[in-house]
Amino acid sequence: MSVAIHDFGKLTTGQPVQLITLKNDKIEVQLLTYAAIIHRIIVPDRKGNPTDVVLGYPTAQDYELNTDSMGAAVGRFANRIGGAEFSIDGHTYPLTANEGKNQLHGGLCGFDKKLWNYNCRENSVEFTTVLADGEEGYPGRLDVSITFTLTDDNALRIDYRAVSSADTVANFTNHAYFNLNGQGSGDVLGHLLQLNASAYTPANAATLPTGEIAPVDGTCMDFRTAKPIGQDIHDAALAPFRGYDTNLCLDGQGLRKIGQAEGDQTGIVMEVETTLEGVQLYTGNFISDRAGKNGARYASYSGFCLETQHYPDAINQPAFPSPVLRQGEALHETTIYRFCVRK
Repeated sequence: MSVAIHDFGKLTTGQPVQLITLKNDKIEVQLLTYAAIIHRIIVPDRKGNPTDVVLGYPTAQDYELNTDSMGAAVGRFANRIGGAEFSIDGHTYPLTANEGKNQLHGGLCGFDKKLWNYNCRENSVEFTTVLADGEEGYPGRLDVSITFTLTDDNALRIDYRAVSSADTVANFTNHAYFNLNGQGSGDVLGHLLQLNASAYTPANAATLPTGEIAPVDGTCMDFRTAKPIGQDIHDAALAPFRGYDTNLCLDGQGLRKIGQAEGDQTGIVMEVETTLEGVQLYTGNFISDRAGKNGARYASYSGFCLETQHYPDAINQPAFPSPVLRQGEALHETTIYRFCVRK
C-alpha cells in the first residue's frame, strides 16, 4: 500500500491543486484537493488490462470551469431543495437558488467548488473544510471531514463526518461518473445494474420529488433483478429527464450491500455498500459533447452515477426520512465502492 502526492496544476485563481494517489497491488485511486474529486480509479479487467473506470478532465481548470460536478464531493445538501428554502422548528431559512427557483447540490459554492485541506495516512487521505454559518443560507458553522480509504480487498471506502454549531440540514455524496468498460469507451447502456430498492420517489419535470414513495413493481425503476441500464431508458416515465435521474429508496438499514454494476465488455464489477437510505441513479443524460481525460470524448450516457444520499428535498417532504443535523450532533455516513472482475 502506498500514498503519493504530486502537483496537478492551478485553478484560475492561481491556487495550486494536489493529486493524491492511493495504491495497492491491484488498484489505484487518484484524488484531487479541489472538490475532493475522484480523478481516477484504475482496476484490472478480465484480461488483466488496467482500466480507468471514472470519467474526468485532464486539468484542474477543466474541473473548475465545467458545471457537472464530475467526480466531486457534493454538499452541504446534495441533490435538490425545492423553493430554495426550508424550515426547522418554525424558523425558515432562504437559500441561494442556483437551479431556477430551487437549490441544487448546496448552492453556488458547495463542496464541489472548495479547495480542501488534506492529511495523508498509510492507506487513506482525509479532506477537511469549514463552511461558515449562513453560507449559501444554511444555519450553523459546519466542520466537515471526508476520508477516502483504499482497503486490502480492493474497495474505496468514503467516510463522511460533520458537526454543526446550529440545527441544520446535511446531505453529502460523491458525484463520480462510472464507466466500467473504461472511461471514453462509449456509453454505459449495456452495463448490468442491480439495486436492492423496492421503492422510489417520483419526481416532477423539475426533478423535484412529489412527496410520494412509490413501489418499483411494474415500472422502469425496478432494478431488483439485474438488467442492462439501457433496457428501459426510453420509457415514457423517463422522457422529461432523457434517462434516469431518479432517487431509489434502498432496502435495509445500516452499512449493507445495496447493489452492483458490471461492465459488459470488461467484466469489471463494482459492488456498492452504504449506510444511507437513498441512491440517485443518474445516467449522464445531459453530458454534452466534450473532451475528457486522455483524449476521450464524452456524450450522453458516457457514464452513470450512483449517488448515495438522503432523499432529495427531504426537509420539505414529511413522508421522507429527516435530514436534520442537530447542533453538536456527530454526522457519520459511509459509502463503499468495491471492485472485482467476473472471468
